[in-house]
Amino acid sequence: MSTRPRIAVVTFPGSNDDGDAALALESLGAEPVRVWHADPRLPERVGGVVLPGGFSYGDYLRCGAIARVAPVMRAVREFAADGGPVLGICNGFQILCEAGLLPGVLRMNRQLEFVCCDVDVVVERADTPFTAGLEVGDRLEIPVKHGEGNWFADEQLYAAVEERGQVVLRYTEDVNGSLGRVAALVSESGNVMGLMPHPEHAVDPLLGPTGGVPILEGLVAAVRERLAVSV
Repeated sequence: MSTRPRIAVVTFPGSNDDGDAALALESLGAEPVRVWHADPRLPERVGGVVLPGGFSYGDYLRCGAIARVAPVMRAVREFAADGGPVLGICNGFQILCEAGLLPGVLRMNRQLEFVCCDVDVVVERADTPFTAGLEVGDRLEIPVKHGEGNWFADEQLYAAVEERGQVVLRYTEDVNGSLGRVAALVSESGNVMGLMPHPEHAVDPLLGPTGGVPILEGLVAAVRERLAVSV
Protein backbone atom coordinates (compact mmCIF):
# COMPACT_ATOMS: atom_id res chain seq x y z
CA MET A 1 0.00 0.00 0.00
CA SER A 2 1.30 3.44 -0.94
CA THR A 3 2.37 5.70 1.91
CA ARG A 4 1.90 8.78 -0.23
CA PRO A 5 -0.99 11.06 0.82
CA ARG A 6 -3.96 10.54 -1.49
CA ILE A 7 -5.42 13.65 -3.14
CA ALA A 8 -8.49 13.54 -5.37
CA VAL A 9 -8.22 15.39 -8.69
CA VAL A 10 -11.71 15.92 -10.09
CA THR A 11 -12.30 15.84 -13.82
CA PHE A 12 -15.32 17.57 -15.34
CA PRO A 13 -16.23 17.48 -19.03
CA GLY A 14 -13.99 20.23 -20.42
CA SER A 15 -11.28 20.05 -17.75
CA ASN A 16 -7.88 20.34 -19.38
CA ASP A 17 -5.45 20.80 -16.48
CA ASP A 18 -6.43 17.73 -14.47
CA GLY A 19 -3.54 15.72 -15.86
CA ASP A 20 -1.07 18.51 -15.12
CA ALA A 21 -2.38 18.82 -11.57
CA ALA A 22 -2.00 15.07 -11.04
CA LEU A 23 1.56 15.09 -12.39
CA ALA A 24 2.54 18.07 -10.22
CA LEU A 25 1.12 16.47 -7.07
CA GLU A 26 2.87 13.21 -7.84
CA SER A 27 6.18 15.01 -8.30
CA LEU A 28 5.75 16.55 -4.85
CA GLY A 29 5.15 13.26 -3.07
CA ALA A 30 1.39 12.80 -3.27
CA GLU A 31 -0.72 10.05 -4.82
CA PRO A 32 -3.24 11.72 -7.15
CA VAL A 33 -6.54 9.87 -7.39
CA ARG A 34 -8.59 10.66 -10.47
CA VAL A 35 -12.30 11.31 -9.81
CA TRP A 36 -15.00 11.72 -12.47
CA HIS A 37 -17.62 14.46 -12.12
CA ALA A 38 -20.46 11.93 -12.02
CA ASP A 39 -19.03 10.04 -9.04
CA PRO A 40 -21.32 10.62 -6.04
CA ARG A 41 -18.57 9.92 -3.50
CA LEU A 42 -14.88 10.57 -3.06
CA PRO A 43 -12.58 7.53 -2.97
CA GLU A 44 -11.57 6.04 0.37
CA ARG A 45 -8.52 7.38 2.20
CA VAL A 46 -8.53 10.64 0.27
CA GLY A 47 -7.25 13.52 2.38
CA GLY A 48 -7.52 16.43 -0.05
CA VAL A 49 -9.32 17.58 -3.18
CA VAL A 50 -8.18 19.58 -6.21
CA LEU A 51 -10.64 21.13 -8.66
CA PRO A 52 -8.47 21.78 -11.72
CA GLY A 53 -8.46 24.36 -14.47
CA GLY A 54 -10.20 24.14 -17.81
CA PHE A 55 -13.65 24.84 -19.18
CA SER A 56 -16.06 22.66 -17.21
CA TYR A 57 -19.12 21.82 -19.27
CA GLY A 58 -17.79 24.19 -21.93
CA ASP A 59 -18.51 27.27 -19.75
CA TYR A 60 -21.82 27.39 -21.64
CA LEU A 61 -23.71 29.12 -18.82
CA ARG A 62 -21.21 30.86 -16.55
CA CYS A 63 -17.80 29.51 -15.68
CA GLY A 64 -18.38 26.84 -13.04
CA ALA A 65 -22.16 27.35 -12.88
CA ILE A 66 -23.01 23.91 -14.22
CA ALA A 67 -20.14 22.16 -12.44
CA ARG A 68 -21.43 23.34 -9.08
CA VAL A 69 -24.37 20.91 -9.38
CA ALA A 70 -22.31 17.93 -10.57
CA PRO A 71 -22.84 14.83 -8.40
CA VAL A 72 -19.27 14.94 -7.11
CA MET A 73 -19.75 18.45 -5.70
CA ARG A 74 -22.03 17.20 -2.94
CA ALA A 75 -19.17 15.01 -1.74
CA VAL A 76 -16.75 17.94 -2.08
CA ARG A 77 -19.03 20.15 0.03
CA GLU A 78 -19.28 17.49 2.72
CA PHE A 79 -15.52 16.98 2.65
CA ALA A 80 -14.92 20.73 3.02
CA ALA A 81 -17.48 21.00 5.83
CA ASP A 82 -15.52 18.30 7.67
CA GLY A 83 -12.39 20.44 7.46
CA GLY A 84 -10.76 18.70 4.50
CA PRO A 85 -8.41 20.82 2.38
CA VAL A 86 -9.84 21.77 -1.01
CA LEU A 87 -7.91 23.69 -3.67
CA GLY A 88 -9.63 25.16 -6.72
CA ILE A 89 -7.37 26.29 -9.56
CA CYS A 90 -8.65 28.76 -12.20
CA ASN A 91 -11.88 27.06 -13.36
CA GLY A 92 -11.81 25.29 -9.99
CA PHE A 93 -11.82 28.70 -8.29
CA GLN A 94 -14.81 29.69 -10.41
CA ILE A 95 -16.60 26.49 -9.41
CA LEU A 96 -15.95 27.11 -5.70
CA CYS A 97 -17.43 30.60 -5.99
CA GLU A 98 -20.46 29.35 -7.91
CA ALA A 99 -20.92 26.60 -5.31
CA GLY A 100 -20.91 29.12 -2.46
CA LEU A 101 -17.76 27.68 -0.90
CA LEU A 102 -15.93 30.94 -1.57
CA PRO A 103 -17.29 34.51 -1.77
CA GLY A 104 -17.73 36.63 -4.87
CA VAL A 105 -17.80 35.79 -8.57
CA LEU A 106 -15.35 35.62 -11.47
CA ARG A 107 -16.22 37.82 -14.44
CA MET A 108 -14.76 38.62 -17.84
CA ASN A 109 -11.32 40.15 -17.69
CA ARG A 110 -11.31 43.95 -17.65
CA GLN A 111 -9.62 44.05 -21.07
CA LEU A 112 -12.14 41.53 -22.51
CA GLU A 113 -9.23 39.41 -23.71
CA PHE A 114 -7.78 36.07 -22.72
CA VAL A 115 -4.68 36.58 -20.54
CA CYS A 116 -1.79 34.11 -20.67
CA CYS A 117 1.46 35.12 -19.00
CA ASP A 118 3.62 34.73 -15.91
CA VAL A 119 2.55 37.03 -13.08
CA ASP A 120 3.86 37.96 -9.65
CA VAL A 121 1.64 37.56 -6.60
CA VAL A 122 2.35 38.60 -3.03
CA VAL A 123 1.43 36.47 -0.02
CA GLU A 124 -1.14 38.15 2.23
CA ARG A 125 -1.62 35.24 4.64
CA ALA A 126 0.83 32.55 5.72
CA ASP A 127 -1.46 30.83 8.23
CA THR A 128 -3.42 28.72 5.75
CA PRO A 129 -2.63 25.10 4.88
CA PHE A 130 -1.67 26.21 1.38
CA THR A 131 0.77 28.95 2.43
CA ALA A 132 2.18 27.44 5.63
CA GLY A 133 5.67 27.28 4.14
CA LEU A 134 5.64 30.96 3.19
CA GLU A 135 5.77 34.32 4.92
CA VAL A 136 3.57 37.35 4.50
CA GLY A 137 5.14 39.55 1.85
CA ASP A 138 6.76 36.71 -0.08
CA ARG A 139 6.44 36.98 -3.86
CA LEU A 140 5.68 34.07 -6.14
CA GLU A 141 5.89 33.92 -9.92
CA ILE A 142 3.11 31.74 -11.36
CA PRO A 143 1.46 31.66 -14.80
CA VAL A 144 -2.15 32.64 -15.47
CA LYS A 145 -4.31 31.69 -18.44
CA HIS A 146 -7.91 32.78 -18.28
CA GLY A 147 -10.59 34.86 -19.92
CA GLU A 148 -12.78 35.23 -16.84
CA GLY A 149 -10.47 35.79 -13.89
CA ASN A 150 -11.80 39.16 -12.79
CA TRP A 151 -12.89 38.52 -9.20
CA PHE A 152 -15.74 40.78 -8.11
CA ALA A 153 -17.90 41.41 -5.05
CA ASP A 154 -20.20 44.23 -4.07
CA GLU A 155 -18.94 46.85 -1.65
CA GLN A 156 -20.39 45.20 1.46
CA LEU A 157 -19.09 41.72 0.64
CA TYR A 158 -15.66 43.03 -0.34
CA ALA A 159 -15.40 44.88 2.97
CA ALA A 160 -16.31 41.67 4.81
CA VAL A 161 -13.76 39.64 2.84
CA GLU A 162 -11.03 42.12 3.71
CA GLU A 163 -12.09 42.35 7.35
CA ARG A 164 -12.05 38.55 7.70
CA GLY A 165 -8.63 38.37 6.04
CA GLN A 166 -9.76 36.00 3.30
CA VAL A 167 -7.38 37.34 0.64
CA VAL A 168 -4.40 34.98 0.47
CA LEU A 169 -2.62 36.19 -2.68
CA ARG A 170 -2.75 39.50 -4.55
CA TYR A 171 -1.42 40.35 -7.97
CA THR A 172 1.37 42.88 -7.73
CA GLU A 173 -0.11 44.54 -10.85
CA ASP A 174 -3.60 44.77 -12.31
CA VAL A 175 -3.73 41.61 -14.43
CA ASN A 176 -7.43 41.33 -15.19
CA GLY A 177 -9.34 44.00 -13.26
CA SER A 178 -9.82 41.79 -10.22
CA LEU A 179 -11.17 43.83 -7.31
CA GLY A 180 -8.38 44.58 -4.85
CA ARG A 181 -6.02 42.70 -7.20
CA VAL A 182 -7.31 39.49 -5.61
CA ALA A 183 -5.55 36.40 -6.98
CA ALA A 184 -6.54 33.88 -4.29
CA LEU A 185 -9.15 33.62 -1.56
CA VAL A 186 -9.64 31.28 1.37
CA SER A 187 -12.86 30.28 3.10
CA GLU A 188 -13.63 31.60 6.57
CA SER A 189 -12.70 28.20 7.97
CA GLY A 190 -9.36 28.36 6.13
CA ASN A 191 -9.44 24.93 4.51
CA VAL A 192 -10.83 25.87 1.08
CA MET A 193 -8.78 28.04 -1.28
CA GLY A 194 -9.30 29.18 -4.83
CA LEU A 195 -6.73 30.91 -7.01
CA MET A 196 -6.61 32.00 -10.64
CA PRO A 197 -2.85 31.43 -11.18
CA HIS A 198 -1.85 27.84 -12.03
CA PRO A 199 0.55 26.40 -9.41
CA GLU A 200 0.59 23.04 -11.24
CA HIS A 201 2.31 24.79 -14.17
CA ALA A 202 4.99 26.26 -11.91
CA VAL A 203 6.78 23.31 -10.33
CA ASP A 204 9.53 22.38 -12.81
CA PRO A 205 12.43 24.83 -13.30
CA LEU A 206 13.04 23.37 -16.76
CA LEU A 207 9.66 24.71 -17.84
CA GLY A 208 9.61 28.12 -16.16
CA PRO A 209 8.90 29.66 -12.76
CA THR A 210 8.45 27.47 -9.70
CA GLY A 211 6.19 29.68 -7.59
CA GLY A 212 3.57 26.95 -7.45
CA VAL A 213 5.75 24.57 -5.45
CA PRO A 214 5.16 25.98 -1.93
CA ILE A 215 1.38 26.15 -2.51
CA LEU A 216 1.10 22.53 -3.61
CA GLU A 217 3.62 21.43 -0.98
CA GLY A 218 1.39 23.09 1.60
CA LEU A 219 -1.59 21.11 0.34
CA VAL A 220 0.37 17.85 0.39
CA ALA A 221 1.60 18.51 3.93
CA ALA A 222 -1.92 19.32 5.13
CA VAL A 223 -3.26 16.13 3.60
CA ARG A 224 -0.47 14.08 5.13
CA GLU A 225 -1.26 15.54 8.55
CA ARG A 226 -5.01 14.99 8.14
CA LEU A 227 -4.57 11.35 7.15
CA ALA A 228 -2.11 10.72 10.00
CA VAL A 229 -4.63 12.01 12.53
CA SER A 230 -7.41 9.86 11.08
CA VAL A 231 -5.41 6.63 11.34
